[in-house]
Amino acid sequence: MWRAKTIARMIGIQRILVRHGLDDLIRKTHFLRPLRFFFYFFPRSGDRSEPLGKRIRLALQELGPIFVKFGQAVSTRRDLLPPDIADELAMLQDRVPPFPAEQAIEIMEKAYGKSVHEVFSRFDKEPFAAASIAQVHTAALQDGTEVIVKVLRPGVRQLIERDLDVLYAIAALADKYWEHGKRLRPLEVVAEYEKTVINELDLMREGANTAQLKRNFEGSDLLYVPEVYWDYCRTEVLVQERIYGIPISDMTALRKSGANIQVLAENGVEIFFTQVFRHNFFHADMHPGNIFVQVDDPEKPRYAAVDFGIVGTLSPDDQQYLAGNFLAFFDRDYHKIAKLHLDSGWVPADTRIDELESAVRSVCEPIFNKPLAEISFAQVMLRLFDTARRFNMEIQPQLILLQKTLFNIEGLGRELYPELDLWKTAHPILRRWMDEQVGGRAMLRNLREDLPQIREALRELPGVIRYLSKQISHGDLQVRVNAPELREIRDQLKQQQKQRYWLAVGATTIITGTLILTWGFLPALAWTLIAAGVFATFAGRPRH
Repeated sequence: MWRAKTIARMIGIQRILVRHGLDDLIRKTHFLRPLRFFFYFFPRSGDRSEPLGKRIRLALQELGPIFVKFGQAVSTRRDLLPPDIADELAMLQDRVPPFPAEQAIEIMEKAYGKSVHEVFSRFDKEPFAAASIAQVHTAALQDGTEVIVKVLRPGVRQLIERDLDVLYAIAALADKYWEHGKRLRPLEVVAEYEKTVINELDLMREGANTAQLKRNFEGSDLLYVPEVYWDYCRTEVLVQERIYGIPISDMTALRKSGANIQVLAENGVEIFFTQVFRHNFFHADMHPGNIFVQVDDPEKPRYAAVDFGIVGTLSPDDQQYLAGNFLAFFDRDYHKIAKLHLDSGWVPADTRIDELESAVRSVCEPIFNKPLAEISFAQVMLRLFDTARRFNMEIQPQLILLQKTLFNIEGLGRELYPELDLWKTAHPILRRWMDEQVGGRAMLRNLREDLPQIREALRELPGVIRYLSKQISHGDLQVRVNAPELREIRDQLKQQQKQRYWLAVGATTIITGTLILTWGFLPALAWTLIAAGVFATFAGRPRH
């Protein structure tokens, strides 16, 4: 049953949607129809004079952090949105209204237990950037090092926990009323998102993510990650190196700098696939507001990323599945794609592989009429998921971050360089990774990792052999197998043997009685034998 504060929040959301003239979003969404009674609280009198994109942006800002992050994610998909709406939602990446600097200072001084001026030689009250979870100020350490200071928004945890309750309520409606609810597992999706967004509220965790990514790309020409100054970090405050660069969304400045846009777009794809498959640790919030470009060498522009509150990892099975699917797709090996879906357990085990293969072919084959540069991974995934509904494919909540990041990267890359060929960049990385997983080098690596256990087993082997030899020489060796499956087979054999015995007894007795009856003497004995034989036959009949 919904709590009172959840119902109150739903009414509040409804009020905001109506005020911005967006109430049709609820009316047209099938699984939200149980919420329609909320409309009786508000007349349909929202302001529709502003453009739709602006109304959506303002509503998301007013609704709070979770809704702002949704708008940020959607804003990168210009191939899926009308340009005017995409432009407005892009403002959510770095133009969220800031909170007063006095509140930021109060939070910091509480965290440090001292005045902010004792910690920093300079602290700029004017916010450098404001986002849905935190805002950033520029400052300098006592030794003059330029830094940025990230401070959580006051009361943000309470706001997020409140809206998570609402998301769970909506997910429960979807699970109950939506025809695809059971397959798409909305409650699990919200649970996965809850873990992600709650982790963002711990800036020490973000600092650790930043440090890990910096190590992963140490010495790389592809991506620069800022230094974390741990002595100044707290759960509510993160202090790290201030980096300088051109915002990735400022195409005018990038072209003016002479940056090689094609190289930049291809590097973005390489960074993504390197993080996912080689490092298995990827930045999962790569919207344009978090990415800058350093153009010290215009022919080799380098990305500089910030805001590592959301990162993702994959299990080895998920990595194998994704790499195999990508490779099979561009090899047009539809049978392998179907088999991967079955082997991963994402579609029911009784699915006919030939039917799934045919469905995948019908989705993928028309795509290859286009040049590789025009093929969209995002569109392919959406169409494959749509096709898989016929086979009751379940959504995989653990892959949602990856799908979101892939959509962001592809949208960003195509915006930079519309002729971007993702496959040209991704294929060598995937092929090399697959070779490393299943080739000779993988076997040697696994052997090297297991060597301590192998060495220990070999050390104990002579003693085991001596013990077994002694047992055999004395005739004391006993092997006991106590598996449930073997016990079941043994019981079935005993039952079958008993059934054969009674059937043989019954048949013999019936035949004997019949012969005695045919010979014409002792009829009472004959009928007694026949009756006993029938009884024995029934006793030996298999039971189901």
